[in-house]
Amino acid sequence: MVLDPGSEARAQLTAERVDHRFKGLPPDAEGLTVGELAAQRRNLFTDGFTTPVLALCAERLEHNLRLMETYTARHGLVFAPHGKTSMAPQLFHRQIERGAWGITLAVPHQVRVARAFGIRRIFLANELVDAAALRWVAAQLDADPEFRFVCYVDSVRGVELMDAALTASNASRPVDVVVELAAGEGARTGVRTEAECAAVADAVADARGLRLAGVAGYEGEVPRADPERVRAWLRRLVALAVDFDKAGRFAGLDGIVVSAGGSAWFDAVADVFAEIPELSAPVLKLLRSGAYVSHDDGHYRELTPFNRVPEEGALEPAFRLWSQVVSRPSPDQAFVNAGKRDAAYDLDLPFAQVVRRDGAERPATGISVTALSDQHAWLRTAGEADLEVGDWVGLGLSHPCTSFDKWTLIPVAEADGTVVDYIRTFF
Repeated sequence: MVLDPGSEARAQLTAERVDHRFKGLPPDAEGLTVGELAAQRRNLFTDGFTTPVLALCAERLEHNLRLMETYTARHGLVFAPHGKTSMAPQLFHRQIERGAWGITLAVPHQVRVARAFGIRRIFLANELVDAAALRWVAAQLDADPEFRFVCYVDSVRGVELMDAALTASNASRPVDVVVELAAGEGARTGVRTEAECAAVADAVADARGLRLAGVAGYEGEVPRADPERVRAWLRRLVALAVDFDKAGRFAGLDGIVVSAGGSAWFDAVADVFAEIPELSAPVLKLLRSGAYVSHDDGHYRELTPFNRVPEEGALEPAFRLWSQVVSRPSPDQAFVNAGKRDAAYDLDLPFAQVVRRDGAERPATGISVTALSDQHAWLRTAGEADLEVGDWVGLGLSHPCTSFDKWTLIPVAEADGTVVDYIRTFF
């Protein structure tokens, strides 16, 4: 019996050879395994790393993991952080070691990655109607009695497609589904009305290959979101679970899933989920926030619930993209060698934070990023800016969801630059 189906895959991560596939790593590390390179504990700034290079701060990463572990425990929440942010199995397992129930994902490919690395509880925060993917999920459930898989449904047609694929596969275990309640008219996926939710639940009850496990949704899609609107929608979600339970729709379950929670409103989720009354089975109050792992210097730094409830703690931006000044064509302009291929730019441009020269680091005073080309960032430099060709510029990034996907092997560096680990991503 294989006790840890992902252990071999995780071992292969450290056995992988370093080569041209991995941006920013030292050229003279070619041919070393990732494990061998990590054991050398090279310095990010002096031991051959080339710019641009993205790094995770070891101390801040650990701080964020620890903070969300204590936060969810304090509020009685079960945690399944959204893995599509990083798609890094090493981070999945660090989150589980920090008390996470499982991992949330969004598409079948991501589920296959998680399963390859031994993740046994997966919440798919999306509808799944692809017959090939459903056959694969059914085979995984049949092969591993400890595998728990839950996904959204939001239409009778979707239920019919799922059931047809699962029936054709002769699956022996039903797939657990939760009815997704839309965040409002004009929002993303999800059922728009409670009456339609009941119709979808009825269809699930008639489907041989499915089992209704609860209700879920994503409050981040609430139109014109503010604390009042978000909490009102969350109370609709809770009321839907209560109504389903009163109607006997959860009969036979040993736990009822009620799930929400992106990275912007998890304080509201904690507050409203604390109001869930006693139901016919214990409630799995499942929070799915995922961007906290690396946090950021833009989007979530402004929106994080910890800004609204500072007594709960504070997340710390863990990413820094190191670039180098390659051109200084005028007193008010400079260019570094990191652009759209390297930095998240879907919401905000990167932020110039620090400058390194001759081993000394100082704030990037008077320096701002004004645009990105494919391989360059455009810098505006005010009179007080001290910047020369060859300087390293550390950039903070906005929106972690589009940062990890640009780098397949990311150094994890301590505050003094010592690289202690490498995070492999799979997008």
